[in-house]
Amino acid sequence: MFYKLFKFLLIIILSYQTPLYSKSASFNEFNSRDLSNYFSGIIAYENRDNTNALKYFKLTKVLTDKHNGYLERYINSLILENKVPQAINVLNNNQNKSNSDFYDAYIILIIDSLKKNDYKKAEKYLKKSSKFQDESRFNLIIFETLRQYVYTFKNNKILNNKKNFGNLSLIAETFQRCYLNDKKTPSFFLNLINNQQSDYSRYIFFYLNYLIDNKKLNEAKVVADQINYIGSTILLSQSKSWISQEKFKKFNKIFSCKNHNDIVSEFLFLISNLYTSQDNFEKSNFYMNLSNYLNPKFKFNLSLVAENFYFNDEFAKVKKILKNFNKEDEFYYWFRVKTEAKIIIKEQDYENGIKYIESKFKKIEKPNIKMNFDLANFYKNSKNYNKAIKGYSKIISNLDDSSEIMSDLLYRRGGSYERLGNYEMADLDLLNALKINPYEAYTLNYLAYSWLERDYKINEAMEMLKTAYDLKSNDPYIIDSIGWAYFLIEDYKEAEKYIKRAVELMPEDPTVNDHYGDILWKLDRKIQARYFWNNVLTFDDTKDDMRKKVNIKVLEGLKNS
Repeated sequence: MFYKLFKFLLIIILSYQTPLYSKSASFNEFNSRDLSNYFSGIIAYENRDNTNALKYFKLTKVLTDKHNGYLERYINSLILENKVPQAINVLNNNQNKSNSDFYDAYIILIIDSLKKNDYKKAEKYLKKSSKFQDESRFNLIIFETLRQYVYTFKNNKILNNKKNFGNLSLIAETFQRCYLNDKKTPSFFLNLINNQQSDYSRYIFFYLNYLIDNKKLNEAKVVADQINYIGSTILLSQSKSWISQEKFKKFNKIFSCKNHNDIVSEFLFLISNLYTSQDNFEKSNFYMNLSNYLNPKFKFNLSLVAENFYFNDEFAKVKKILKNFNKEDEFYYWFRVKTEAKIIIKEQDYENGIKYIESKFKKIEKPNIKMNFDLANFYKNSKNYNKAIKGYSKIISNLDDSSEIMSDLLYRRGGSYERLGNYEMADLDLLNALKINPYEAYTLNYLAYSWLERDYKINEAMEMLKTAYDLKSNDPYIIDSIGWAYFLIEDYKEAEKYIKRAVELMPEDPTVNDHYGDILWKLDRKIQARYFWNNVLTFDDTKDDMRKKVNIKVLEGLKNS
C-alpha cells in the first residue's frame, strides 16, 4: 500500500506539466528502485547538492531517452562535476531524441564542435539553438556571440553584428580582431581597458599577451609598470611579476589569440563571471567548466570556481581546486594560502587561521607588498590591531608619499588605531588619507562616525558625512552613519528617514536595526522600537556585548528619554 501511494505521488510530481517534465514516458515502465533513486536525485539537485544528485542520476540512466527532466538534470550535474566529456558522450548518443532538445545541450555540443575544429557542426547546433535565444538576455548574448565567433573562425573575417550588447560586443570584436591579427587590435584593447563606466582591467592581461606575441616586449613592460600589486586582480599582479622576471613565455602557455578555443573559453569565463555577479553560482560553474574544457591551460580561471564553492561553504571542493596553484606562480599560490586560512577560520577559529597564514608567510623567501598587505588585513579582521598597525607601517615606510595606495594604507592603519582607542594617531592617519584623496567616501564616513561617537567636532563630522553621502548615496553603511548623526544631534525625524532606508538595504545588520530601534523609541513608537531591538537578538552575527545592551533596552527601553 505504501509503495503504491509513494509511486502515485512521485508520478504526479515528475509528470507535472512544465517544459522540464513534459513528454515523459509512463512511470509504470520503471521499478521502485529507479523511481526512488530519481526522486532522491531531484531532491539533491534542488538542494544544490550536485555530488549526490549525480550519484543518484547515474543509478537511473534507464531514463536517459525516456524522460525530459531527467536528461537535462543529468547533463547539468555532469557538467557541474566537471565531467564535460561524459556529458558530451551522453548527448552525442542521444541527440536524435526529442528530450535532447534544450538550450544547454546545444551549447555543450557547440563547444565540443569547436574543440574538434568542426565549424560546420557548430553552425548546425547554433541553428538548432536559435529558438531558445529569446528565453533570456543571457541566452541571446551567448547565441549571438558564439555565432559571430564561429563565422570569424570559419571565414577569417568579422561578421557585422546587428545586435549591440555594449561593451560585451566590444569585447567580442576585440578578440575577433586579435584572432585575425588586425592592425586595429591595440586600439580596441585600449578602448576596453580605459573604459570609465566599468572595470575591464582584466583585458590588460590579454593586451600584454598580444604585445608579447607580436614581440613588442618594451611596450609590454611599460604597460606592466602601471599595474599596482595591491589594487589589481590576481591575474594582473601575476602578469606584472612574470614580466618583471622576463618570463614572457608564461603568457602564451595559457592563452593565445591565434587559438579559437582559447578565445571562446575566455568568452565563457566572462559569462561565468556575469552569473557570479548575480549570485547564480551553479550557472557560473556550468560555464566555467565548459571554459576550462576548451582551454585547460588557463588553470588560473579556476580561482573563480573556488570562490563560488567558498561562498557556498563547499570547502572540500575549494581545497581540491586550490591544489592547482603552486609556489611557481606566487600570487596564485598566495591566493591559495589566503583561501585555506579563511576556510580554517570558518571551520575552526581566527586564531588557527592566523597561525596557518603566518606559518606559510614565514616560508616565503621574499614576500611581496601584496602578501604583506593581506597579512596586515588578516590581523585587522581578527582584531589583532597592534600587529595590523605594524604590518601597514612596514609597507608605508617603503613607499613614497605619491604612491596611489598610500591613502588606502593610512585609512586602514587609522582604523586600527581607532579600534585601540588611540584617537590621536587615528585622526592623524585618517586626515592624512583625506589630504591625499579628499573625496574618498569611506574615509570620510569612518572619521566622521568616529568623531560622532566621541561627541567631537559634530558640525565638521556632519559636513563630512553629507559629502560621503553625496558620493555614495546608495551605500547602506554611509546612510546609517548620516542617520545616526542626526540622532546624535536629536533630529529624530530626519534620522528616521535615513535609518529606515539603511534597514531596507541591510535588513539583517545588527547595528542598523539597533539604531532604528533607538530612533523609534525617541519618536515614542515604543512597540516598533522593541520589534527592531528583538531583531538584533535573533541575528547570528550579533556580538555578545551588543546582545547584552539590547537585552536591557528590550526590558527597560532607553534610559533618560
